[in-house]
Amino acid sequence: MSTDLEILQLHEWFETGGKPLVIAGPCSAESEEQLITTAREIAKVPQVNVLRAGVWKPRTRPGEFEGVGTKGLKWLEMAKAETGLKTTVEVAKPEHIELALKHNIDILWLGARTVVNPFSVQEIAEALKGIDIPVMIKNPLNPDLKLWLGAIERINAAGINKVMAIHRGFHYFGSSQFRNAPMWEIPIELKRLVPKLPIIVDPSHICGNRQLIEEISQKALDLEMDGLMIESHYRPDEALTDAAQQLSPNILAQLLDKLKIRETKGDILFQDKLEKLRTEVDKLDVELLQILAKRLEIIDEIGQYKNENDITILQMKRWVGIIEDRLSIGKELGLEEQFLKRILNIIHRESIQRQTDIFKRRG
Repeated sequence: MSTDLEILQLHEWFETGGKPLVIAGPCSAESEEQLITTAREIAKVPQVNVLRAGVWKPRTRPGEFEGVGTKGLKWLEMAKAETGLKTTVEVAKPEHIELALKHNIDILWLGARTVVNPFSVQEIAEALKGIDIPVMIKNPLNPDLKLWLGAIERINAAGINKVMAIHRGFHYFGSSQFRNAPMWEIPIELKRLVPKLPIIVDPSHICGNRQLIEEISQKALDLEMDGLMIESHYRPDEALTDAAQQLSPNILAQLLDKLKIRETKGDILFQDKLEKLRTEVDKLDVELLQILAKRLEIIDEIGQYKNENDITILQMKRWVGIIEDRLSIGKELGLEEQFLKRILNIIHRESIQRQTDIFKRRG
């Protein structure tokens, strides 16, 4: 997957003093009092750089609170004038951009439901041509890196080089303690593909529960993400949207004070030890790949033998037994069960596909 993006690094256009960018504010602007009061309290938190609030909030089903609309932009403008905080708001169509600019919004963001639809993203990209404003792009609801990257490419192609990605987790059908599964491997891969791209983590939407936000925030910083977007409301339990995941400004300040920003050590002994450990990992990776290749060679032989003897590809009893056996062994080795299941399922799918291809070739 190749990329050819002209993106500025965060420090080239936003001054954070070398610290992570922190965006905070209510999920939704609900009233002038609510937004201004929350903004005043958030402005007292030294780590916060930007005030966020949603003003257009279409819900999954009609009848719920769907935002205050344009008047919320006026409140954001008032909050900016009083506190000095920069402001950001979600836009979902071209007219939103026009209205946001009229109210001096500093940063725009595209929500997960917008990013899912390339038609919507392209319309927004067309509306952004000739405008110099930073744009943040949330990951799509589903774990699709190409879709996320495609939205970033469309916005960048419109001439926006102050682009950031927001990792807000992915919809996951399985049981999880999180509202949206973090799936850290996806933003990490995005960082690898576009090294200059700043990635902000939204622990509020990942967690869906304020009790988990500190854990995810620290994880984000440990993975060298560029900042955090955390929802904060002066009366979080009374919030009209996503009350369970919002923090009061006071609790937000305490959380940010607890977070540890780890720096890369430059001393020779540290780097030497780290390089030795990485070399060991590299060697083990080669061994794993060699073992995997050998396993698949044997799978090909099994597929040929089944085909020659008119035996079905899938042997469910055998597969159930494999899962039970490998999970038991993995448990003794200290491997996490869900991690092991994911690996075994990937290998099994590849094995089935290879055997299916053999059956097709041999008729």
